[in-house]
Amino acid sequence: MSKGLTPGATLPDFELPDENGDLHRLSELQGDDAMVLMLGRGEHCPRERQHQREMLRFYEWASVAFTQLVTVLPNDLHDVFKMKIATGAHWTYLADNELQMQQALDIREYTDPIHDANVPHTVVLSPGLKIESVYVGYWFWGRPSPYKLWDDLGDLLQRLEPDFDPTTARAKAAWKKQTANGKVPAHR
Repeated sequence: MSKGLTPGATLPDFELPDENGDLHRLSELQGDDAMVLMLGRGEHCPRERQHQREMLRFYEWASVAFTQLVTVLPNDLHDVFKMKIATGAHWTYLADNELQMQQALDIREYTDPIHDANVPHTVVLSPGLKIESVYVGYWFWGRPSPYKLWDDLGDLLQRLEPDFDPTTARAKAAWKKQTANGKVPAHR
């Protein structure tokens, strides 16, 4: 396991630029939602491109499921934008051109002498950047499919959201308590 990418740990709140140079903190991108963070190998990698394309459908699901999706590449702004355009992605891509995440998390791909590549990791985060699960995608099949992420996020939200199953006595009691003052709480 890479340094700092351990389930139960809290991921540092890195601040990186998107393809336009605008800075974003991971915590701001996450908000109160779950997040899938993909630490990609780099723009040069055809496996990276294919995995990002596979995540297009997942993004459609995530956008209605209180789940944020972020890709970080060890590239400059131009190459990050090139990957985002080439894959047709609509989620946030960040550039780790200075390799601060790569170094802090010790995920440099030492087997690539040409590029400043990452060993690809996909990290499922609960609110507060808490690491729930980590996938190492050095081999393409080590990267999680959208369906594997669906299972992970279903388990996570079932633990976090008291009304995940609104038919339970616990969920009904919580709703009754919230509405006792005559106000209906905002529903996510």
